[in-house]
Amino acid sequence: MSWKGFTKGVTRTPQTIKQRFNLGENTKDAVYIDAERRFQELETETKKLHTESKKYFEAINGMLNHQIEFSKAVAEIYKPISGRVSDPNSIIPEGNPEGIRACEEYESIVRELLETLQPELEMIETRVIRPADELLEIIKIIRKSAGKRQHKQLDYDRHRATHSKLRDKKEKSLKDEKAMYKAEADVEQATQEFNYYNDLLKEELPKLFILEREFIQPLFQSFYYMQLNVFYTLHERMQGINIGYFDLTLDVEAAFEKKRGDIKEQVEALPICRFRATGGKKPGVGPKPGKLAIEGRTSTPPSRRQTLDLEGPPPPYASSISPKLNGTSAMGRANSTGSSWGAAAKAKGAAPPPPKPKPSRLSQIPAAETATALYDYEAQAEGDLSFITGDVIEILQRTANENEWWTGKVAGKEGQFPGNYVQMN
Repeated sequence: MSWKGFTKGVTRTPQTIKQRFNLGENTKDAVYIDAERRFQELETETKKLHTESKKYFEAINGMLNHQIEFSKAVAEIYKPISGRVSDPNSIIPEGNPEGIRACEEYESIVRELLETLQPELEMIETRVIRPADELLEIIKIIRKSAGKRQHKQLDYDRHRATHSKLRDKKEKSLKDEKAMYKAEADVEQATQEFNYYNDLLKEELPKLFILEREFIQPLFQSFYYMQLNVFYTLHERMQGINIGYFDLTLDVEAAFEKKRGDIKEQVEALPICRFRATGGKKPGVGPKPGKLAIEGRTSTPPSRRQTLDLEGPPPPYASSISPKLNGTSAMGRANSTGSSWGAAAKAKGAAPPPPKPKPSRLSQIPAAETATALYDYEAQAEGDLSFITGDVIEILQRTANENEWWTGKVAGKEGQFPGNYVQMN
């Protein structure tokens, strides 16, 4: 936009706002308003006609090209993998020669069909898409004229409002008289310019609508017959396909089941199809034992994923119920280097008698649960709680099953940990 256009736009802004909110005097021509509405519909429908006809042209081309590529992909799957390092029996001829021949026949038929339909597709381009392009160019020119008419109307209403304001002023100074003279000249010029564009569009737009009907009728008829030719050619050629690989006497589903046979069961029986990447034990994966780990342990603590899938819990806390691991007895609490706190507690003798009951006001507050770590645990993921043997952990949340993840707090840090790594106090 030029500087002159910019200044005109700024000058017209107040009148644009008045027109939008219907303030003051605004010129309204019912004949032009109706013609402008019909023109806007014509513009919208022409754009739609151009877009949809182009999409149809691309869809027919794309459909046939996709059929060719589909045939190539199936033929590639049918080809043997002989000569490749991944094929241990590369000397043995494999593959599906009948299927490959069927794909080649199908591809040649579709290519033939594409060549046959090419003249029809070119006619869609020349008789539908190109005329719609030309009509859009004409509509753009008319739209510019309608825009100029809108600007001239704003100027016309603006100058009339200024002239009326000066005319209704009771006491006019010399400056007001000069402004009045200039306003009259501006109104006269704006009236001429507005009437020129307004009358031009009111006269020419109805002619455009008549020509539009004459343009659309043959266009639609041509498009209709071209569609018939395309579909008739497709149907006739596809009906005449006689590829022995396909059994067209059977129902589609029945033919599919017959061709498939027991391939599905054979594929599902392959071990690789039953492979599971998660849920099983991972040998050699687990937290590293710390310095205070229990002596005599022959296996590392389970990882976070394996904690819930253990065949047996980790070595117990008490020595009296120690299980057998690989024929050898696991060492219990009394033989662990990390259980010195327990030995010291035993050396002190019997535990003192419990204190007197708390007052009723305090007894309603449940005491925090704690547990003592039986093993070292190193965090395996974000949100885990690390600790070493002998740490006292405050239990924040736990379940009745010790083979699940509990939430606790130690040394001011909160996190999750395996419940079978601790013993409740």
